[in-house]
Amino acid sequence: MKIVSLIIPVFNGLDYTRKCIANLNTVISKAESTEYSVNIVIVDDGSKDGTSDWIKSQSFPNVYLLQGDGNLWWSGGVNVGVKYALQNLHADYILLWNNDVTAHESYFTELFKLLNSEQSYRTIYGSKIFTDSELKTIWSMGGIFNPYSGKKYMLGMFAKDSDEFRKPVSVDWLPGMGTVIPVSVIEKTGYWDNVNFPQYHGDSDFTYRAKLDNFDIVVSPHLKIWNDTTNTGIRHNLNFAKLYRQLFDIKSNYNIRKNLIFYKKYAKSIRAYIPLLKAYGIMIGGFVKWKILSLFNIRKKITA
Repeated sequence: MKIVSLIIPVFNGLDYTRKCIANLNTVISKAESTEYSVNIVIVDDGSKDGTSDWIKSQSFPNVYLLQGDGNLWWSGGVNVGVKYALQNLHADYILLWNNDVTAHESYFTELFKLLNSEQSYRTIYGSKIFTDSELKTIWSMGGIFNPYSGKKYMLGMFAKDSDEFRKPVSVDWLPGMGTVIPVSVIEKTGYWDNVNFPQYHGDSDFTYRAKLDNFDIVVSPHLKIWNDTTNTGIRHNLNFAKLYRQLFDIKSNYNIRKNLIFYKKYAKSIRAYIPLLKAYGIMIGGFVKWKILSLFNIRKKITA
């Protein structure tokens, strides 16, 4: 029997974790496979909301709890979980997950079909990620990165689902949820870079490195999940202190230093930095524009 170890780094968010485990156990049980076994490895990086105590009290037979000291962040938590899964659970596949992700009822049935493919040992599979449980709006169908032009983006972001997104697509990188990685990838590519990318870009850096190591990266439209996107990131909301955090905080996807490190590693021309400079110019310029307009009582509608 082949083993799939599902890795979930958490820090607080107990309500999310409760719902996540309940959903996973329900969906896993519906797959009824005699060829695959799924376990859940939760890495609690110093939660203060009773996450670890609650998990221990439930005595889940397929859930393994590991402890961090609050300094692991996402990539470090993934590394701890993956090492445990490989050394102690003898995992054949790693499945990256977040506690604010919900799986469609057919998820593991479809996953096991993919893993029976002859190419599964050298293919990283990505999930089709939606923003809503009705599966109407896509958040991600994988990512594209062009090292010459510098364009880095996610396919289908906030697009309505359509025939265009109902077929498998080869991509350059994947986000860190619903990503299925055979052990052969880790053996060649290594672990997640928790030094340069402790939180954001750890996922795109790892999967892009794997692509450069000649592994295939394919998003399957049949692996359907949805993510609560309100639970992540930092928004400035026209506040100077929050803008500073958005640009420099380790918890921000827009961290300037981390973006520059990614481009320094993979860009193959000076012009590859132009999209990055434009993005920050638009962000800061927009902030200044709306701050000035607010002096005249013209205000931007701030979304949650």
